[in-house]
Amino acid sequence: MRGIRLGLVVLLVAVIGLAACSSGNGGKSQSQTPVQQASSDRLNLKGDCPDTVVVQTDWDPESEYGVYYHMLGPDPKIDKAKKRITGRLVAEGQDTGVQLEIRAGGPSIGFEPVTSQLYKDDKITLGQISTDEAIRTSAKQPTLAVVAPMEIGPFMIMWDPKQYPQFNIIADIGQTDVKVFYFQADTYMEYLLGAGILRKSQVDGSYDGKPGNFVASGGKIAQAGFATSEPYIYEHEVPQWDKPVKYALVNDTGYPMYPQALSIRAGDKDKLAPCLKKLVPIIQRAQIDFIKNPDQTNKLIVDLVKQYKTGWQYSPGLANYAVTKMRQDFINNGPDKTLGNFETSRVQRMIDIVTPIFVAQKKPPKQGLKPSDIATNEFIDPSIGITG
Repeated sequence: MRGIRLGLVVLLVAVIGLAACSSGNGGKSQSQTPVQQASSDRLNLKGDCPDTVVVQTDWDPESEYGVYYHMLGPDPKIDKAKKRITGRLVAEGQDTGVQLEIRAGGPSIGFEPVTSQLYKDDKITLGQISTDEAIRTSAKQPTLAVVAPMEIGPFMIMWDPKQYPQFNIIADIGQTDVKVFYFQADTYMEYLLGAGILRKSQVDGSYDGKPGNFVASGGKIAQAGFATSEPYIYEHEVPQWDKPVKYALVNDTGYPMYPQALSIRAGDKDKLAPCLKKLVPIIQRAQIDFIKNPDQTNKLIVDLVKQYKTGWQYSPGLANYAVTKMRQDFINNGPDKTLGNFETSRVQRMIDIVTPIFVAQKKPPKQGLKPSDIATNEFIDPSIGITG
């Protein structure tokens, strides 16, 4: 799934030539207000967490990962060469006593999966790992998700509404001969084919993120992507298209993965438990605060992208669009009143869906895999959720 974003590097650099805008804050964090030491044990992470909590993301900075950048205190240090930022971990305006380091993924780690990075570098505390990835690696590199900052995955298939006004859901595309371009590594496509939602004769795994095929076809093809990015990019930042697209979510077809859930090496659970008991609720609250007050964090994210110079481009308009879409569709409490927790039935559904796929690919998951093997609510504070 990361491959689509790899293609967007080419899309934005080679096709658009869009220059990212600097926030003008010199790479400092979203708040320059002095912070005080944590006044309660609830927010004091010193002694319970590593001196530096390291979060490995799966792509360059973007608003989808804003919760982590939102927790950085004033004057963080930016390592442009290693594509990482480090500063005081701040919660509710208070210094927790430890540092937070956020590492860029994607091109910055040679496009390796975050799971591989977790097992390659034991300094990494937590990494972004989606449910299907956790299942795939459960036999040899087991991970345990401890909080899901985003409830619903933004993975989608889009089309031109003028060409296909009759399309409303992905299954509508499957009733036609319209070609669907996607990235070859997307596990969800195997599910869409196996469930009969799309047909093998109509899908093409050669999509690399470039808009060329979509534009050249006049919108006669459908294309995979992210609901938090491509719809805005195609309408506002691809001059060859410059009009709206319509899309339907993969999640709505019955593929209910938790996207980029924050995860640890499964074997580290006991060691990290005292830390996670305090840190996970801090992350829950930070996500709520970020989506309510994103402006300064978005400025930091846009500025970081400019400084990292990986080829990824990120405009203020795209950052704002992503937050708006996340508020509307992707960040919520789910069926209860808690943000960030996992439904056992959803995780089991994903195990049921993707296990046969991975077995067929000769990458079988752990024998007898259970939801509790890859996700836990042990550290979630059930009282923390979005209100109003």
